[in-house]
Amino acid sequence: MNFPNIWDFFPGLHSFALMEPSHAIIRILLVFLGMFLVYMGYKEKLDPLLMLPLGFTMALVNAAILIMGEGQLGNLFVDPMVSEPSKLLDALQINFLQPFYNFTFANGLIACLVFMGIGAITDLDFFIARPFLSLFLAIGAELGTLLTFPLAVAFGFNFKEAASIAIVGGADGPMVLFASLILAKHLFVPIAVIAYVYLGVCYAVYPYLIKLLIPKRLRGIHMDPSEIRNVPSSEKFAFAIVGGVVLCLIFPVAAPLFACFFFGVAVKESNIARFREFLDILLSGATLFLGFTLGALLSVTVVMDPRVFLILILGMVALLLSGIGGLIAGLIACKVSGGKINPLIGIAAVSCVPTTAKVAQHCAMEVDETIMILPHAMGPCVAGVITTAILCGIYVTLVPLF
Repeated sequence: MNFPNIWDFFPGLHSFALMEPSHAIIRILLVFLGMFLVYMGYKEKLDPLLMLPLGFTMALVNAAILIMGEGQLGNLFVDPMVSEPSKLLDALQINFLQPFYNFTFANGLIACLVFMGIGAITDLDFFIARPFLSLFLAIGAELGTLLTFPLAVAFGFNFKEAASIAIVGGADGPMVLFASLILAKHLFVPIAVIAYVYLGVCYAVYPYLIKLLIPKRLRGIHMDPSEIRNVPSSEKFAFAIVGGVVLCLIFPVAAPLFACFFFGVAVKESNIARFREFLDILLSGATLFLGFTLGALLSVTVVMDPRVFLILILGMVALLLSGIGGLIAGLIACKVSGGKINPLIGIAAVSCVPTTAKVAQHCAMEVDETIMILPHAMGPCVAGVITTAILCGIYVTLVPLF
């Protein structure tokens, strides 16, 4: 009678014995990092909507590694690298997140759904009221998106890969997903995961960047919300239609993103209650499954890719450069206006709506609790979405030509 090996009862622990020591150590660190992200989301130090599901599955997927077919290590969550038809069919039947990944991530659908939901919660009032200021700040906040491209090329990435990494500087997760799927699908997993993890981390870092670059007296400049002219809903609705058509005409490759974002805006401004309610639920559900699936992708097998470390560095550089560019543009606007514009609204142009606008408001209130710059910050925040989408369209259209 053959007795089973004790390790057969604990395949998760047994998998440690089959890994290289360095991989085993990284795996343990990823489990604790995932738990840390959950804690930071729970305490609302980082965005809980993303960090709770992402950190949760990140910890669990690295704990749940086991021996799969042919003696290879894997998990029952998702295999992002499988492409051979018969193996993909097996994965779709075995891995519980595989259908969601292949039918919403791999074709960019999840990015479009999130963008549609974002459009439905985006207020265009402040952008339309002061479009030139908003766009000026947004262009400055694309510094990371522009400079990281040649930097990535210098580190050995080809043009398509470099463009996919550079889009991280726009701080717009759906745009990163969309660009990497089109330009560098083989790097989609590390770029997407790094982009979303860094969005949460950098928003914790931006306040320190603000204190380093912006003097306290300038952070305390008041901006009266009543100065923003009232924009009628019809004007915002017309802008959504015309803006969507024009951008799709100029950058048809990025048309799915433009279509979803401006349709969300059109639904908001047409005030169709049932559509708005659905898009609100859609955004919540898409964000939950986005974070949950991204966490499952962040297994030790992905992290140990030798190119991931470089992408980690370049992603952080891109977001920091974008923050610096936005603040420099804010300082210029402050100077030109004779000190009437609070330069903090420049950081809001790093486009994740409305997180960076809230960062600007929080940093201003640390100086004076009566300050209200959030309405003014929303203009460049929305403009940042548009400029990032335009740069994404430029990269996706032009880079494949070289």
